[in-house]
Amino acid sequence: MGITADSTIYELMKEKPESAEVLFKFGMGCVGCAIARGETIKEAAMAHGIPLDELLSALGISNA
Repeated sequence: MGITADSTIYELMKEKPESAEVLFKFGMGCVGCAIARGETIKEAAMAHGIPLDELLSALGISNA
């Protein structure tokens, strides 16, 4: 199973640790956030007011 918008930030960081740099560029401090274990990429984008498609593209994740 690959990473999708419904994967948690924790799962993203576990599978693609280089994603931390992308998250920081978007102003997301998710790497050290306690919520990251249960918050999905989609939820994090919404919480930070970031367009999901833009974030997924930067992370190299398909929105399919």
